[in-house]
Parts: sequence; structure tokens; C-alpha cells
Amino acid sequence: MSSLVQSVDWLAIAPPTLTAVVGLVVLVADLFIDDHKKALLGWVSVAGLAASALLLLPLLDGDRATFCLTGDANTCSYTADHFTLAIQFLVLGGALLAALLSVTALKDADREVPEGEFWFLLLSSAAGAALLPASRDLATLIVALEVASLPAFALVGIKRGDKKSSEAALKFFLSSVTATTVSLMGVSFVYASTGTLYLTEIARNIQHVDGQLHTLAQTGVVLTLVGFAFKTAAVPFHFWVPDTYVGAPLPIAAYLSVVGKAVGFSGLILVTVVAFPSYAHVWGPALAALAALTMTVGNVGALRQQATGAYSAVRLLAWSSVGQAGYLLVPIAAAAYSKDAEKAIGSTVAYALMYAVVNLGAFAVAALVGRTKAFNRVSDYRGLYASNPFAALLLGFFLLCLAGLPPGIIGLFAKVTVFSAAVDAGLGWLAVVMAVNVVIALFYYLQWTTLLFRAPEGEPEKHRVPAPLTAAIALTAVLGVALSGAPQLVLRFSDTGLF
Repeated sequence: MSSLVQSVDWLAIAPPTLTAVVGLVVLVADLFIDDHKKALLGWVSVAGLAASALLLLPLLDGDRATFCLTGDANTCSYTADHFTLAIQFLVLGGALLAALLSVTALKDADREVPEGEFWFLLLSSAAGAALLPASRDLATLIVALEVASLPAFALVGIKRGDKKSSEAALKFFLSSVTATTVSLMGVSFVYASTGTLYLTEIARNIQHVDGQLHTLAQTGVVLTLVGFAFKTAAVPFHFWVPDTYVGAPLPIAAYLSVVGKAVGFSGLILVTVVAFPSYAHVWGPALAALAALTMTVGNVGALRQQATGAYSAVRLLAWSSVGQAGYLLVPIAAAAYSKDAEKAIGSTVAYALMYAVVNLGAFAVAALVGRTKAFNRVSDYRGLYASNPFAALLLGFFLLCLAGLPPGIIGLFAKVTVFSAAVDAGLGWLAVVMAVNVVIALFYYLQWTTLLFRAPEGEPEKHRVPAPLTAAIALTAVLGVALSGAPQLVLRFSDTGLF
């Protein structure tokens, strides 16, 4: 047996490690800081996330790996390749923007939310989410998944005395615990049948499982995939999403919509194309069916939202995120049929990066409107252009990006990339379903966009924009416009380095 004594490449693991260390520093500092200085914890957290993201730059030179078996340098638990860095950039960037939104939200909450605990939980979750795409064995993968998920439950229910928040946290907790239980059972079956937890070794060993263990291996593959389908909010495992987004503080809803998805989808990619490529005939059709079902249910759910309903803006974004999850599943399903699986997976990474930027931008503007409109209805956005032209123009731009219409060029290019992945893999029927869903989505995105520029009912209400919120909106705007002008910056991630 190979020795388990392993060396550590500290630079490779620096981004998630620094995030975790800053979280611990914030937790300890909270014990000694006076209440009127608690805002400092937020800025320390923002700085920590920015520094963690900057630590990705030295890793761009080439692939690095650590926690490798001393007898086999190619069998490692942690790999910082192109795929890992792209997802870590998404995770840490998304967490940074959610933190900027949170600085304003916590100030407005006026001590309804314990600040030290909030920042510790956010940083802990971000550290787990950044660890997950680098994980190359099932044990590390599951641990990272739970480190990302467990603090998120508490963040959803962190509002003191808010029944809606507590109910949302409970639904999120129950669904996630179910997913973890199913995943762990699947992982245990895979380990029992292959004798290893390393993804590349599983891919090799699972093809030569003894006849007596063949059924056990098949069951393990299916259960592991079902567990990750829960994490991605794929239909029918999506039921927690709308209520959780409404009950959570808005910055946490934004965080879950982007970072939560990155966690689920990066885990799903690793277990399908890296660990179970020989079972592509099983997970390929299953994910294709899930993609079609998820995008359809999500877009129809968004279409049914009434503009005057309480929290309809957040619910629409929640259902929209379910629909977007369907699009993200398409290239993963296509990887099972495609001759170039790496290119198909790259389409998911590119689409996820586009979605992260524009969806966080939409949530940032929703957070701005929510400061004066407690129920955050879609109808509350009527005439936003008259009171805040900058916010209205940017929200319109973000919604058009999500719809895939000019001037949101990056949204159009990302959808075309996903569409072509399905066509190239011979999944013509799935491409047709996607085209129909894009048309459905156009209706509610355009309906919301046109509302922004209508004459307001009554006197326009001015929206004061605090500096952190301004920074979050401006950052997403700059990134969205830059990527629409140069979409190749995202589309270059078709080379994931996973293979």
C-alpha cells in the first residue's frame, strides 16, 4: 500500500485557506470589538475575500497538485487546474459581491442580525465552496460540500425573530440533509465496490468491478448523482428554492443563487466526467431529462409570478435561477455523448461565469429597491428610471443578458455556446426544448424591463445608494459590459484542463 505521508503545496491551497483564516479572525475579533465598531468586521471580510481572489493569480502559470500519494504523484486530493481556478474565481468573486451587499444590509438591519456570526458563517461557506472544485477524491468532495452548505443554513435563518427566515432555513436544511445522506450512501457503495476514493482511480477501477459487486457499484453511481442533483436545485429537487430565497437576507439569496450553484455543478461535473465516465450511458440520459424538466419548470414558475404579489421580484429571480440551472445542465449531459467532453464542460463553466455576473447585478439592484420597498414586488420597479436612471438602465441590461438579447451580448453568446454543445452531441431534442424555454423566458424578462421605463404611479421615490451597494452594482456593471464587449474572455474557458 502507498504511504499516506504527503507534502503540502501551500500556494495551491492558499485561496480557500486564507478565506477560512480570515473567518476565524473575524469570529475571535467579534468578542473584543464594541458594538458601534462591528462594521469593521464587514470590511475585514471584504478585504479577506478580495485577497483570496488575488491569490489565484500566481496559480495561473500551470497546474498544481498537493496532498498526493507518495507512491503515485498523479493521485492527489487537491488539484489547482484551469477548471478549479475558474470556479474558485466565480466563488470568491460571488462571495465578495455578496459581502458588499451585506455591509449595507447589516447596517439597515439595525442589529437584527449578529454581525460577527454572520461574517464568520459567510467566510466559512465561501472557504468550503472554494475547496470543492479542487477536490479530487470523494471524501474531500463531500467534506467541502458540507463546509459550504452547513453555514448557509444558518445564514438563511439568521434574522432574529423572523418566522419567514426560520421556515426558509428549515426547508433548506431538510432538503440539503437529504441530499447529503443520499450522496454519502452512494459514496460508500462506490468505495466498497472500487476500493478507492480518488476520482481518477474510481474511473479506472469501476470498469473492472467483480460481478458480485456490479449492482452495488451501479447503485452507488445512481445515489451519488441523485445527491448532487439536490444540490444543483434540479427539478424535482428544487422545491426549497423560492421560499429560501424569500426568507433569507437578500445578499444571502444572491450568494446562494451563484455560489450555491457553483458548488453543486462543479461537484456534479467532477463525479460524472472524472469519476464515472464509463457510466455515461446512465448519467447522460438522466441529466438530459433533468435539464429539460428543470428549465421548463423554472421558466413556467417565473412566468406565473404576479407583479403585485409580495416578494414577487425575489420569487421571479428564484424561479429564473431554477430555469438557468436547466441550461447549465445541458452541456454536462452533452459531455456523455460528445467526442470532446472537455469542450462541453467548458460551456457550462462559461455560462456559469456569465450568469454569476449578471444575476448578482440583478440582485444588487433588487437590494437597492428593497431598502425602500419592504415587500420587493415587481410592480415596485415601475418608473425606476424616473427616480434612479443608473439603476434602471443597469437592471434592464442585466435582465436582457439573462434573456440572451442585445445589448447583453455575453448572455447571447453563452446561450449559443450551450445550444451548440447540445447540437454537437446529437441532442437535437434538448436543443429544441432549450429554444422554447428561451422564448418563454423572454416574456417575463422583457415584461420586467419595460416596467422600469414606464411612468411612475405617483411621485418618483429617490433611492439613496450607500457606497458598498454602489460598489457592488458598479462592479457587476463593469464586468457585464466588458464581457459583452469581449465575450471571448469567458468563452476561453472551453479548455477546462480536467482531462
